[in-house]
Amino acid sequence: MWDGWMDFGIAVLVGLAVAAVVAVVAAVALRIAGRRQRWPEVLSRRSRAPFRALLTAIALWAAVQTSFPDELWRSILAQVLTILIIAASAWLLASLVIVVTDVALGRYRIDVPDNRVARRIRTQMLIVRRLAVAIIIVIGIGAVLLTFDSVRAVGASVLASAGIASVVAGLAAQSVLANVFAGLQIVFSDALRVDDVVVADGEWGRVGEITLSYVVLDLWDDRRLVLPCTYFTTTPFENWTRRGSELLGAVEMDLDWNVSPAAMRAHLHDVLEKTELWDRRASVLQVTDAVAGYVRVRILVTAKDAPTLFDLRCLVREAMVTWVQRTMPQAVPMQRVMMTDAAAAGAEHRVTHDPTPTNDGLFTGSAEAERRASTFTNAIPIVPAAEDEDPGERDRRG
Repeated sequence: MWDGWMDFGIAVLVGLAVAAVVAVVAAVALRIAGRRQRWPEVLSRRSRAPFRALLTAIALWAAVQTSFPDELWRSILAQVLTILIIAASAWLLASLVIVVTDVALGRYRIDVPDNRVARRIRTQMLIVRRLAVAIIIVIGIGAVLLTFDSVRAVGASVLASAGIASVVAGLAAQSVLANVFAGLQIVFSDALRVDDVVVADGEWGRVGEITLSYVVLDLWDDRRLVLPCTYFTTTPFENWTRRGSELLGAVEMDLDWNVSPAAMRAHLHDVLEKTELWDRRASVLQVTDAVAGYVRVRILVTAKDAPTLFDLRCLVREAMVTWVQRTMPQAVPMQRVMMTDAAAAGAEHRVTHDPTPTNDGLFTGSAEAERRASTFTNAIPIVPAAEDEDPGERDRRG
């Protein structure tokens, strides 16, 4: 009896010693490789714990299988250790996926001006990583369940009814599956990327996270807007960084007719030359409207990205308002009211002739108007007879 337990203890110690030696050798190899490259250090940091857990579980499983004295408990312990081996293996595979994606993402920086390609790759890699980890977890759970004989026996009947079950599950999880497929469509169609500046649901913000079910927008006022992935596949939205981050913005001002657009244009040039917010691509000042007592002046300026453009528009607006107030106060919008004497106004508007309105119009009231109207109808214009014409002669001609 004691000899059996002694053999089992020796087997456990030998297995743990072998596992420790393998772990030390792997750590030394990664440390040597890490002197030239970065990925061994990331691999060691991420995978050290699951690798050691897997080695320990394998060592204990081997010791139990070879030298555990009790037959009944041997099968139970072997079952438990098999489950631990499967769990540790899934943990290790998931960590390897994370390491691979981290190393790949480290080569594409998004904190540089021209980062469109980097943002696209980062978005796709993050979704692929989440999907791969989810698949590994599902496979691991399935492998754990298959270690039980009763589950394996039920597996045949489950596979036989897989068609009906898939239809029922699809109907029950329709919205969930729709969001999952929408997330995959968003990522691999390159319609939306992490760090894109978008306008969605009336809010302006930056894409902070894309998952298989929802998208998180970091709004300009530090709020977070969470939208389902189906929103971006069924609803139009604005993507301000689809091909580039450069933008064109407008500043509009309603001024009095005494304004001088030429002087404003010269001052706009001076303002833009003194700021680094302007990217020097375009600057235009135009009078786009002049009705209702006001002159509408529109200023177009460009900037390298949306936040810079917002600040530039505010700067230009403030500079032009201050300049108008200081140098051209007559151009400030105003309303004019004419004060007149009621009696004098009535005398001026008193008419001396019969105010009977005439019937002269564009298409009626004269022969020329009738001919003009006939071009739009099928009627034959009626020409009035001369005053000295004989009525009998008119009847004979009619």
